[in-house]
Amino acid sequence: MSDKDNKGSMTVAEAGRKGGETVRNERGREFYETIGRKGGATVKAERGRSLYEEIGRKGGETVKAERGAKFYEEIGKKGGDRVKATRGPNFYEEIGRKGGQKVKKLIEEGKRAARAAMEKEAGTAAAPEAGAAPATPDRTE
Repeated sequence: MSDKDNKGSMTVAEAGRKGGETVRNERGREFYETIGRKGGATVKAERGRSLYEEIGRKGGETVKAERGAKFYEEIGKKGGDRVKATRGPNFYEEIGRKGGQKVKKLIEEGKRAARAAMEKEAGTAAAPEAGAAPATPDRTE
């Protein structure tokens, strides 16, 4: 039996798989990575980042409904263990220190801004009205 005689026996899925394998063998895996990146950039430019956020949220809700919240705990632990094995336990100390320094800096900036606002408000309240005589201390002579 030749290929022409067997023309209609392949499903669309089988044909797609066969075509994909042929392209992979001819052009390599990097080809798919490149066109995927280009396609993602185009979709992001046309529809915005919010599309990906919505897709991610819906996907997360589906996974949570199917597998439960415990699933996220398990994959989080696996990921954390993998990072610890790859980068070492000092990595967490380092990022914790950096995060703490950032929080400290933000708190200080917030306090400075609050003080400046209070000083500005106090300066505005204590300033004499336009056209009013300046206040003089009482003197008894």
